Amino acid sequence: MYAIIESGSKQYRVSEGDVIRVDLVPQPVGTQLEIEGVLLLANGSGVKVGRPLVEGAKVVARVEALERGEKLLVWKYRPKQRYRRRQGHRQLFLRLRIEKIVH
Repeated sequence: MYAIIESGSKQYRVSEGDVIRVDLVPQPVGTQLEIEGVLLLANGSGVKVGRPLVEGAKVVARVEALERGEKLLVWKYRPKQRYRRRQGHRQLFLRLRIEKIVH
């Protein structure tokens, strides 16, 4: 069984036991998180597609860690004006372990 969920305007395909990395949601590490934005449910008997969400379906996940992505460098440059700026950015993520899919 798997589900397509929506978190942070991105879609993820998850099954029980999967570990995914989503954009930061203000949750402490170790807490349980219920994601109700289930777009599609699929099991051995068939597929249930939501319009836009599947009624009564949710995914239960546990917050494992707070992670930071790789460093991205942002450059600003204007030729012939001695204008150069460099700035770094590291995006924050949550690592979630999918515990169960409720339908």
